[in-house]
Amino acid sequence: MSRQSVAQRPPDLRPLPVPGAWMYEPVTHHDSRGSFAEWFRDDALRAATGRSLRLMQANVSVSRHGAMRGIAFTDVPPGQAKCVTCVSGAVLDVVVDLRQGSPTFRTWHMERLDADHHTALVLSEGLAHAFLSLEDGSALVYLLSEGHDPAREHSVHPLDPEIGIAWPADLDPVLSAKDASAPSLRQAMAAGLLPQYLACTGA
Repeated sequence: MSRQSVAQRPPDLRPLPVPGAWMYEPVTHHDSRGSFAEWFRDDALRAATGRSLRLMQANVSVSRHGAMRGIAFTDVPPGQAKCVTCVSGAVLDVVVDLRQGSPTFRTWHMERLDADHHTALVLSEGLAHAFLSLEDGSALVYLLSEGHDPAREHSVHPLDPEIGIAWPADLDPVLSAKDASAPSLRQAMAAGLLPQYLACTGA
């Protein structure tokens, strides 16, 4: 099977329980050399959602087993839409609705991303993101609609019980100093850090 014939089969883009987030499931072709997958296609995103991802920056993070990153989000506007996939190892990837005023505020959803399946998580502006590495050397690649701006980037503690993400109980998470000292959801709300739902959606 050629790369052209793979491209003719449409990927699946399914909405997740957090509005504004989708799971992108590409068609993966395996042969004696390995595998090939188109892990992101903007035409598929436009067809499913009516929107496009403007690429302004691409990042990669490599994490040890048990490393936990997030819960991270950015100011809106402009916000930062993203598409995330795992190219080595495996992670539990989480989207959290921290958009103040959202009907699904505090809702979170977890998906396993790994190098075998090439699935990707697509997040709209204003949604927050976190993940837990399940293996040493887990590498996540991010496509971002806006560049890095530390002054506009914030986080909430990933173990905040008020959000209540069901991380695996048998893993002892490894946090950065920044994530370990991140505010709780209540503290972030009191400080006015959370994005506003109307600003994110225009609703």
